[in-house]
Parts: sequence; C-alpha cells; structure tokens
Amino acid sequence: MDVVVVGAGPTGLTLAQELALGGAEVVVVEKLTERIEQTKGGTIQPRTAELLDVRGLLDAMLERQFERVAVGGHFAGLPVPLDCTPWQTRHPLPIGIPQWKVEEVLEAAATARGARVLRGQAVTAIQADDAGVTVTTDRALRARYAVACDGAHSTVRKLLNLPFPGRPGTYRAVLADVRLSAVSELVPSRAGHMSTMTRTTADHWGMLVPTGGDHYRFTYGRLNEVEPPMTADAVQQALTAIYGEPTALAEVLTISRFSDATRQLENYRHGPVFFAGDAAHIHAPLGGQGLNLGVQDAFNLGWKLAATLNGAADSLLDTYQIERRPKAARVLHHTSAQRVLAVPNPDPDLLALTEIFTDLVRLPDTNRYLAGMMSGLDDPARLPDLDLLTADGPTRVAELLRDGRAVVLDFTGEVELPAGWTERVNLVRAKADTALPAVLLRPDGTVAWRGDTPLEDALRATFQPALGA
Repeated sequence: MDVVVVGAGPTGLTLAQELALGGAEVVVVEKLTERIEQTKGGTIQPRTAELLDVRGLLDAMLERQFERVAVGGHFAGLPVPLDCTPWQTRHPLPIGIPQWKVEEVLEAAATARGARVLRGQAVTAIQADDAGVTVTTDRALRARYAVACDGAHSTVRKLLNLPFPGRPGTYRAVLADVRLSAVSELVPSRAGHMSTMTRTTADHWGMLVPTGGDHYRFTYGRLNEVEPPMTADAVQQALTAIYGEPTALAEVLTISRFSDATRQLENYRHGPVFFAGDAAHIHAPLGGQGLNLGVQDAFNLGWKLAATLNGAADSLLDTYQIERRPKAARVLHHTSAQRVLAVPNPDPDLLALTEIFTDLVRLPDTNRYLAGMMSGLDDPARLPDLDLLTADGPTRVAELLRDGRAVVLDFTGEVELPAGWTERVNLVRAKADTALPAVLLRPDGTVAWRGDTPLEDALRATFQPALGA
C-alpha cells in the first residue's frame, strides 16, 4: 500500500482524492462507524472554492449549500462585509454548507478514483521505520507513508508523543445542531453576515444559523462561565435567554464543545508520517478558517506524495512543511487578533478600539487586505481562473487542471516543453487577458514559474525528480 490516511474528515478525504488522482493506492481509516451529520465547519472560503473547482467538485458542493444572504465574509464579526471582488475571483462569497455534506462529496470523489474508506477503525499503534510505516487498527496496515488528519485531539500525534505547543483556550462554548418547533421574531430566516447573526444578553451570547427547514446550527456560551453544560435543558435555557420565550427546542441532533485554544506542530513531518488539518494546527474559530486550512493542506501534500511515489526525490516532501506551516501560523496570528476584537462583553476601552477598527475596515485598501487574508485569495502563487481561448475552443484555467497533471500555459506561442517532460506536464497555448508570457501550474494549481527563467530549471525545481530521472 502507498498511503494510509487517518481520519475521514474534509482534510483526510480531500487528501485521499488527490492521492488517488495521482495514481496512489490509498486507504482512509476512520474510528467512527458512520459519518456524524453535524454542521460544524460550515463555510467554504473563496480560495477553497477555487481549488474545489479545479477538481470539478464545486458544483456538487453548491447543490448542497444552505440559503445564505449574498454578502461577504467578516473579520472579528465587525459589521463591515469583506469584499473579495478586487481579487479577481469567480467565487467572491463564502459558501454555507454543513461539514458532513462536504465530506459526502469528497468521499464519493475519492472512492470513485479507487480510494478505500474503512470505518470503525480506531488507530491503536503506529510504528515508523526506514522503509515505511505500520498503522494498527483491528488489523496491521503497512504503507510507505501515513498522514494524520485525525483532528485537534489527534491519536497519531499522541501515539508519537509529539508536543503541540501553543496556549490553552480562554473559554469553552457549545455547538449544537437543533430542530426548533417554534421561533420568535428574533430568529433569522436565513444565514447572513456574522455581525447580524450574533446576539448578546446579560449572561449569554449566541448565534442561530438556519440550515434548512426547521434545522439550525446553534453556537452559544455563557458569559463568565468556563464550561457551559451540554444538555437539552441548557440549550433551551440559552435559546430563551437569547431569542425569547417563543423560541422552542424540538430536538438536539448533535452537540459538542469547542474552545479558542491556539496550537501548532513545530514539524508537519516525522519520517514517513505527516500531519494535516487540525492534527497540525488549531485556532480560535473566527472567520470560518479551519476546514479551509485543512483542505488546502491536503491539496498541497497530495500531489507531492503521489509524485514521490512515482519517482520524485524525497526532498519534494519537505516543501510541504516549508509552504504550509507559515500559512497556518498566519491564520493562528489573525484569529488571535480577532479573538480580542470579538469579545462579547467589551469594556469601554475595547469598545473604542473596535469602533476605530470598524472605521478602518470600511476603507477600500484595508477591506481588500483583510478580504484577501481571510479568503486565502492573497496567495502570491495564485493565478486567477482566467478565461482562455485555445485551439480547441474557449476554456478556463480550472478546467485545464481537472486531470491532476501540471500545466504550462503559453501565451506567446513560443514555449516548448523540454525533452522528457511531456509525460508529466501538459502544454497549452492560449490567449488570455494577462501580461504574463507563460506560467507553470503545479497539479494543485499553484504558480511555480512565470516565464522569466529557463523552463527546464523550473520543472526540475518544482518536481525534484530523483537523481538520474
């Protein structure tokens, strides 16, 4: 076997799909016997939408989204929508979708390409050596590599006794999927900007998000209480406190706690074992970052593992840590800043700071900066999904990457692939509204070359073929 992926959440299933697309034999092991239908991470950010579009998976996500006001994202819940249109994207708005429906689409894509998902398989041991890794569940799975995508409380991380440095949370809150039998006029009829959805009372804060019919995602906490109880009575008490007496709970479907703990692994690789998603980094849940950060980890790592299995040098895998750890560190940094501004009961000094910062977010340059940061669209290695005119007719950048191969886009008609690269890279000559002479797009859509150096040097630096290849 090539790769064992531990965890069948969005990160693990994205990785399985990418590995299978690259020709790897991959098995996903998941301790749960069946998927929990919990809304949980319910936002796909614009950059993640672009990546899903690259693989032809976005339409299936859009079919499963819940109704949402057409409004941009937020920074710290401040009442100014973030505008992503200056970043030249086809997907400028966040997409509201329950996490379990994201997993549904990703699992179908992964298994259609040959990946296997084994449920009810809790990892009890993991042993790495020079030749690979053995992952033990109720069976021993031997593979070249293993990737831990098993969440914030990662079993793999604990089995390897790896420190998870950072800081503990300052609060714990509750996330529940509920059905309501009656609602007051304070309950929103559809999802919208966070600033319009969050409510605070003398002793509670909370947010109800409609997810279809009588179903809602309810996030709440009690002011000055470290650990609110997770009972139906406590949920009803919070609903009544925040939304009034007419709001009645019919059923608690799922319920869990979360905190604003902030931690990150020092190293995402330990021999043949890699870490991605919440197993590698956790942060305050502000701005809908977590699911997106993990999925983007998987897009970065998937093609590199597949390429290494197909003959690339092992050093290619070191670029995963080099590229992804700083991006997660940036998310930990800005969610920590948001945590300060989003305190539900600010003192007068913090309220003054929040009001000034709100005015700053209304400035176009500030808004553009924050929109790019929160959406992931400000990645300097990103190429917008340009409209292209090729010899085969009109197309766009995303459609050229569906098969998981790298692409050289030539806008001059003069670029030639060096000898020996035609089996790994597609050359497409096109016309587009761009000043670039040419670009090399990696299998994950990242720009690796802009026509300013010898192409063969860029190909070797990007794919790092093994000596003699």
